[in-house]
Amino acid sequence: MDLILSTYAGRHLVDMTDAQLDVYDAMLNENDQDLYRWVTGQETPPAHLSELIHAVSRTFQPEN
Repeated sequence: MDLILSTYAGRHLVDMTDAQLDVYDAMLNENDQDLYRWVTGQETPPAHLSELIHAVSRTFQPEN
C-alpha cells in the first residue's frame, strides 16, 4: 500500500482541496489490509471513501 499511496499522493495531493485532503487523511487511518482489498476491488469500500478509493485504484492503470 505504501507504493500505491505514495505514487497517488505524488501525483494528486498538490491539487486536492481541503475537503479532499480530509478524506485522504481519513483513508490513511484505515487498516492496510482493508485498503488493499478495497483498492483491488475484492471488497466494497465504505461510502465516505468510495470515490477516493476508486481514484487510487486507477493509479497504475494506463490513461486513455
